[in-house]
Amino acid sequence: MSRFQVRAASTAAVVVLLAWLAAANFFPADVRRASPLLPDAGLRLGLDLQGGIHWVLGVQLDAAVAHELDYVAGGIKSAAEDGDFAVGDVVARDGHVFVGVSGPQDAEKIEEWMGRRGGLEAVSSSSGQLELGLTSAWAKQVRERGMEQVLEVLRRRIDDPVTGIPESVVTRQGEDRILVEIPGGQIERSRAREMLRVTGFLEFKIVQDQDKTEELLLARHGAKVPEGMEVAFEREKESNRILAAFLVNDKADLTGDFLTDARVQFDRMNRPTVGFTFNADGGKIFGKLTAENIGRQLAIVLDDRVYSGPVVRSQITMHGQIEGRFSVAEANDLAVVLRAGSLPVPVAIEEERLVGPTLGADSIARGFQASLLALGATLVFAVFYYRLSGVYASVALIANLVMLVGVMSLFEATLTMPGVAGIVLTVGMAIDANVIIFERIREELRGGKTPRAAIHTGFNRAFWTIMDANLTTMITALVLYEYGTGPIKGFAVTLAIGLVTSVAAAMVVTRLLFDYYPGARPVESLSI
Repeated sequence: MSRFQVRAASTAAVVVLLAWLAAANFFPADVRRASPLLPDAGLRLGLDLQGGIHWVLGVQLDAAVAHELDYVAGGIKSAAEDGDFAVGDVVARDGHVFVGVSGPQDAEKIEEWMGRRGGLEAVSSSSGQLELGLTSAWAKQVRERGMEQVLEVLRRRIDDPVTGIPESVVTRQGEDRILVEIPGGQIERSRAREMLRVTGFLEFKIVQDQDKTEELLLARHGAKVPEGMEVAFEREKESNRILAAFLVNDKADLTGDFLTDARVQFDRMNRPTVGFTFNADGGKIFGKLTAENIGRQLAIVLDDRVYSGPVVRSQITMHGQIEGRFSVAEANDLAVVLRAGSLPVPVAIEEERLVGPTLGADSIARGFQASLLALGATLVFAVFYYRLSGVYASVALIANLVMLVGVMSLFEATLTMPGVAGIVLTVGMAIDANVIIFERIREELRGGKTPRAAIHTGFNRAFWTIMDANLTTMITALVLYEYGTGPIKGFAVTLAIGLVTSVAAAMVVTRLLFDYYPGARPVESLSI
């Protein structure tokens, strides 16, 4: 085979493959999965085209301030234990920390400690008590940090690479609200609500006692909860009925902060469980905890609910399992929550809307019509103005569209309404590269070169001009993708892929057509 034939065959193979991927989008997803002749991949439709769930979440940032005050109270107690000063009761409540002091000398030492720590100010001082609060700047920083942590955890949960929800939107709205949009059909509404609602705070606690109900449990302890302990419950998921009551320490022996991974597994009875893995520090703590408590129950508590209370049979270090009468979907969701980490503060759904697909279908139809109109107008102009060379440009433009949709289908990109606009824009921009090439060839012909030499020089000299023009646009597309959300990302993806396919179509497909005719033939003129 000649070099031209190899190039033509490889180019045709790529275009045909991408055309096969693009054509698969005309078949429903269930038909694609059932047919061995069709690929599983295909374009996804965004929320604006197929509908879905729209939530506005309120983030309870006051809880972040309360957590910070608890941390401050703990710091004061630790400093007092180290002998820096003497204090009485230290209580965090109502947005302040109240510190009992024996005299002005201790109050001065506490204020010196506050100055070294930063972020605190004395609100009031009276005999025997010092009232502290966060400075406005520090409180603002605490709230901002809490908001960023909530955003990061929710994004990790919803965009989880294993069982997350592809192409969803999680973005900030104002100071204390988060917008979540999930395209329809990708997850059940109740499951999605549960993933957002669960705080995800995981604790491991050695069980001190257990019974079927709280009354029976406390009857053995003087009808009250012993100091330093609390009662945790295992509940039936559907009815919330109490299945068992556990007496455990109020402080966790180990938390989920040391987790590095969580995956769905199956036990010997083929029931779904959640296997977890600790990091090195967590493995040491867990190994020591289990070694010292062989034969006792270990309560695995998530958001104050006991998921399971297995008996420790031997020392466990890095790996463990959570059993809890799960379905496979529930086990998947729990694994996602554990991998993503716990929410630092609670969130609440303040607004919920179901976006219907009717507008989406109309938008798709109009976008398709606009694309066809733009394509038709561009083809007519190219053929009218550049004659046979315009036909070559038209073939390259059609190949460009086929490759664009094929590549998007290959990567299962999401098509949004701005993405449709990106396709229409690509149709208009794709002819630019051919125009640059054709005008350069015209200049070479006017300069007296032969058609073959003019074609060769025109393509070579136009290459860097085309690359420079598209590279600057590509940078814009990358910036839009990095900092944009939802539909903006959809537009950026379409634009970026369209730029690549446009250059490939102009520099490869159009060049092949010129190499076919006139090729090496000694023609006197070009139809350009």
